[in-house]
Amino acid sequence: MDHFFSPLKIKNIELRNRIVMPPMCMYSAPESGHSTPWHTFHYRTRAQGGCGLIIQEATAVEARGRISSHDLGIWDDDHISGLSEIASAIKAEGAVAGIQLAHAGRKCTVPGEDIIAPSPINFDPEDSSYVTPREMGEEDIAHVVNSFKAAAERAMEAGYQILEIHGAHGYLISEFLSPLTNLRSDAYGGGMPGRTALLLEIIKAVRSVWKARNPLMLRVSALDYGEGGNQAGDLAEAVNLVKQEGVDIVHVSTGGVIPHARIPLGPAYQIPAAKTIKELTGLPVVGGGLITDPDQVEEVLSSQSSDMVFLGRELLRNPYFPLQTAQERGIDLDYWPKQYVRAK
Repeated sequence: MDHFFSPLKIKNIELRNRIVMPPMCMYSAPESGHSTPWHTFHYRTRAQGGCGLIIQEATAVEARGRISSHDLGIWDDDHISGLSEIASAIKAEGAVAGIQLAHAGRKCTVPGEDIIAPSPINFDPEDSSYVTPREMGEEDIAHVVNSFKAAAERAMEAGYQILEIHGAHGYLISEFLSPLTNLRSDAYGGGMPGRTALLLEIIKAVRSVWKARNPLMLRVSALDYGEGGNQAGDLAEAVNLVKQEGVDIVHVSTGGVIPHARIPLGPAYQIPAAKTIKELTGLPVVGGGLITDPDQVEEVLSSQSSDMVFLGRELLRNPYFPLQTAQERGIDLDYWPKQYVRAK
């Protein structure tokens, strides 16, 4: 367990261990997008449980950027106070507070919204939740870029320490990156430099307000799982095209771009993609995928396939996974909540 509990410093932030709680939508916000006491409790509990970094679920930069009617939002200044409570609760328990800024693009299922995407392709015509999106024009693109910038300002004000741009799972940025969903012939389509143009503009805009000393993460889907779609090497090329603008960490996931994809699920199934992107970009990465055992975590870290490991469903089942692992392995941690020390 030498690697599991080893700290990691990235710019001005030091993580107490290598365990990351990734963004997982809870679909528990009111339609206004405001956070609730439940959200604060949910994230604080995982911080108490010993995670190094907690990244808040996909938080929409505009109302039409929500996945559902019950996503958290950061498109209005009124959202800041509630989000600040979440960030403060995470930090109070010794974890680092991160937030994922997101735009659902064609995968928005909110009734009545103006659904936009790089190309007018319905995500899943067999599912009535999805509608055929409107192809974005230059004004739409500029509006989205400014929405990410404004959201980053609000995240800074709310007290988050790490910001993640959601470029994965077939949502708007991912739709631009994939040749399966981006059929444009203008400056935002074609080869990877064109398909990366929106992401590049968003990163520049975010970095203009997100302080240089604060880490910026980018989440990507390294595999589209569809013929002619992106592979890990393609996403490494995309990262290399934008990293000079201030990307510090790549959070590697896969899938979500097309429906009904055949994904070879299994323990640590996304780690090979994370390793490839780490090797080809030279950036630290967060990897994972159905990891449920401390030995799996240690194997990933000791092999240097990933610098951090995300645990999703396992942390939903067991918020105290890191503390429990330390207790079972006889490792004495100094960040047990004082109220729980007797359980050591």
